[in-house]
Amino acid sequence: MEWDLGELVAKYDVPGAQVAVLADGEIQDEAAGVLSLRTQVEATTDSVFKIGSITKIWTATLIQQLVDDGVLDLDRPVRDHLPGFRLSDPAATASLTARHLLTHTGGIDGNHFTDTGRNDDAIEKFVATLAEADHLLPPGTVFSYSNSGYVVLGRLVEVLRGKPFHDVLRERLVTPLGLRTAATDPYEAILHRAAVGHVQTGGKVVPTKEWAVSYYSAPSGSHFAISARELLEFVRLHLADPALAALREPQLETVPDFGGGVIGWGLGWMLHQDGVVGHTGVAKGQKAWLRVVPSAGVAVAVLTNSTGGEPLAYEIFDAALRDLAGAETAPRPVPPLDPAGIDADRMCGTYRSTLYDITLTSEYDRAFLIYRPRNELAESFLGRSEDRVEVVRLNDSAVITTEPKPSGHQVLSLVGSDGHGRARFLHNGAAAYRIG
Repeated sequence: MEWDLGELVAKYDVPGAQVAVLADGEIQDEAAGVLSLRTQVEATTDSVFKIGSITKIWTATLIQQLVDDGVLDLDRPVRDHLPGFRLSDPAATASLTARHLLTHTGGIDGNHFTDTGRNDDAIEKFVATLAEADHLLPPGTVFSYSNSGYVVLGRLVEVLRGKPFHDVLRERLVTPLGLRTAATDPYEAILHRAAVGHVQTGGKVVPTKEWAVSYYSAPSGSHFAISARELLEFVRLHLADPALAALREPQLETVPDFGGGVIGWGLGWMLHQDGVVGHTGVAKGQKAWLRVVPSAGVAVAVLTNSTGGEPLAYEIFDAALRDLAGAETAPRPVPPLDPAGIDADRMCGTYRSTLYDITLTSEYDRAFLIYRPRNELAESFLGRSEDRVEVVRLNDSAVITTEPKPSGHQVLSLVGSDGHGRARFLHNGAAAYRIG
């Protein structure tokens, strides 16, 4: 490998990291740093890191197996497979399909947080709560990233296999692949050298106080932990199995720019330029990246136990994907040196999500996003009653924050039309709709 992972960990103030590279049929891996700043336990190649939303590809794989077995039709309504399934919008209940859920076009609120416990019925209980949750967007109309939608997919797996999700995950993927480091829940993770998440607070990097949240979110990415090497063993399955190639076929040719270099979407997979597919995962202070070039048989996994690991991952992708597959990695977005003014008539206004009312406003040649919490949960996230974030124009359809967070500058797209020449949605992965 053409980098020194130990130097990168120190350079970017990341406590610990793993990297694995698949090329020419062989996997090389390495680790550096520590699993926790509190315990100072060394990160090794057999340590397990949480992979967050990369889990969604595993969930999509379980769904594809159901399709291959002839027990699930991606284009039939979900309620045909889940008796009693109900959303608050009757029309959405009748039309929502598994394909909508796999492509984040189901319209199910991605920020529906409801603790339904840590037992095997947590996913079933969570899906039942969707009957009372606001359904913001009609299925099949707008891309809006939804963790909740993948929980519904997890419930489909449970019902059609007759077992809890984590049992199916182990029986259908972990065990057949011979994976020894995969942990499907915290009780398994504690049997391994498990990484602990870290966040930046007060100018310092500190360990998180929690490792996982309620079990309901396991299918979307809250619990699964694995080593980088064995994550690529899973990728090897995808490169070898023709049935799984269907998951990489473009379903959405374009998606709004939200800063991650994603230009389209498959069934679970994010699509990048130059034929690269992958996914990114975030979970309780841990952040993970997976990039695959199927045509070259190349894959790279970068796992970190820090929310600030993104520049480290991008430096590795820049080198590995270019050298091994001739693929370029889109640069991390930064504000223009001399940005044009925002198109106030089209962009400015107030947009609503479940958590916030977000106002984009122009004041004396400067632009700001003003976040106003809509509920106690949102207030707990902000820690205040209102938050103002300065942005500048990135291009004709997006703005970017002037100050970076540990993961970089945030990009928000202004897309669609309300019929009056104004943007209909403010989009940062999930869509907030215009209300004024």
